[in-house]
Parts: sequence; structure tokens; C-alpha cells
Amino acid sequence: MKAIVQDMYGDPDVLEFREVDRPEPGERQVLVRVHAAGVNIADWFIMTGTPYFLRLAGFGLRTPKRTTPGTDVAGVVEAVGGGVTRFKPGDEVFGEGKATFAEYACADEDDLVAKPAGVTFEEAAGLPLAGITALQGVRDAAKLTAGQRLLVNGSSGGVGHFAVQIAKSMGAEVTAVCGPNNVELVRELGADHVVDYSREDFTRTSERYDAILDHIMNHPFSVLLRLLTPTGALMPNSGNGGKWLGGGRHRLKAEVIRPFTRRRMAPFLGKTTRADLEELARLAESGQLRTVVGHTYPLSDTARAIQHVAGGHARGKVVVTS
Repeated sequence: MKAIVQDMYGDPDVLEFREVDRPEPGERQVLVRVHAAGVNIADWFIMTGTPYFLRLAGFGLRTPKRTTPGTDVAGVVEAVGGGVTRFKPGDEVFGEGKATFAEYACADEDDLVAKPAGVTFEEAAGLPLAGITALQGVRDAAKLTAGQRLLVNGSSGGVGHFAVQIAKSMGAEVTAVCGPNNVELVRELGADHVVDYSREDFTRTSERYDAILDHIMNHPFSVLLRLLTPTGALMPNSGNGGKWLGGGRHRLKAEVIRPFTRRRMAPFLGKTTRADLEELARLAESGQLRTVVGHTYPLSDTARAIQHVAGGHARGKVVVTS
């Protein structure tokens, strides 16, 4: 089979399109014929080996432990391990797999769910990591409830455009911050108020929010905290933190600040669960959640797809197809 392979950390030139052996599913694993794989900023971090703490966290100190990158996947079950009970060959699935930038990939049974009816493979492939992050951020970290006010900074990207829709499905009032080219998009996704950052600074307002989900982190914490209600929650989820800690620097800073403010510092890391994949599938099937696929690349062009996401201005989700 064809797959993307990297033998060392580096820029997109380290990715090669090669012939490799097809993987075999383990006892509780499913082999998926990959139709589409979502691309995330995490793929850039893993490709480059930065921030460096990722290497210490088990991704490989000097060279990548997993030579084929990719986690988000949507496709058709090709084969199943002996202990698998939920799927059979021919089932259409999506979720989190291993080495998904390939024609075939394995996934643990509990990391996959049935692809929603009426959702394309490309749309389903964009859901797992970004959708889980948005869902757990809005529901669990922010503890958002109907009638509360959420501001999303970076609302037209992967996580952001899902967060807008999920918050609306919960009955929240959403303010979306985005660039001029995406104003109409986030309005279509249900945002109640849209701030075009090229024309207006969202921090210069008398408005107060019950939660802020910030994927850009281009304003000091002190400024963001002033925008919150006295019991509001700030969720830093990304931002440039340098080569050593990356976005983790903002999470660490939030933990340091936490004891000194009444407002809730709510840094979080999304964790894939079967229950939450099923919730994303339910929302997608009901029409409350749609994946905006901004760009699609063939598997052989995965390097360009990852570079596009790393540029910081991807619209919705970027996916590769095989």
C-alpha cells in the first residue's frame, strides 16, 4: 500500500510517499480502508518534533517513533481482529486511528464509531480531534449552559468552527472573532455576533462573557480576564509558545494564575472517547454540526496539506484523500 513516511524530524521535505506493508489489526483493532484523513496542527508539531517536550512525552527523542503520521480517519472496515464485536467488513466508520496518512490504517475498536448517514468521508474525517476538542472545551471546561455567552477567538478554523456550532446547539449566545474572508461563514454556522479582527479589536468592548475559547492567544491573559463575568472561564487552547513548550506555555501560565483570580482558568486537552465520538455523530446526523472542508489534498500531497494548516489561516478543516 501507499503511505506517507518520515524517518526524521524536519520541515515538509522529510515526508515521503512510499510503498509500505499493509498493517495487520490486533485482537481488538479494526483495519480501515482510508477514504479520508483529517489534518491537524498536531501533525505539524509531530512532523517537526517541536515543541521539544513532545519528544520527551514519548514521540521519539531523536527520530519519530511512528514513521507514518496522522490520527483522524474515515473509511470502510476492511478486516477486524478476533476480539472485535462492534464492526464487520464493509462498515463505514470514522474516529481516531494510527498512521492514518496511508491507504490502510488500524484503529482500536473503541476509537471508532459509525459514520453518520448523509455525511461524506471527507466531512467525517475532519470531525475527530477538532470536534472532540471543541465539544470538551465548551461542555466540560467552560461548563457552558443555555443562555450564557461564549466568545470564540479563531472561530473559522478547525476547532473554532465546531465550537460555534456546538455552543449554539446548547443554547448559548456566541460571539465569533475571525478574519474578513470568513465573516459570512461563521454567521452561516450560527454565530450571533461576528467580530472582524481586521476592523475591530474585540478586547476593546464593554461586553462581558461567561466563557472565552481562545485558539490564537494574541492578547495578554490580563486583557482577556477583564472580558469575563466574575465567574467566567478562560480556555487557552493554542497560540505560539516557542520551541520548548509550544501552546503548553499558555496552559502552564494559566495554572500559575489560577489561585489569584475569581475567574476560572480552564486550560484543557481534548481526549478521544467513544461516547464523545458518538455525540459528534449524533450532532452531525441531526444537522446541528457540519464540517466545513476548506481544502482537500490527495494523499501524495500530504506535505502541502500539513503546511497549509501550519500557516494558521486554514478555513474549516483540511483533509487528505486516498
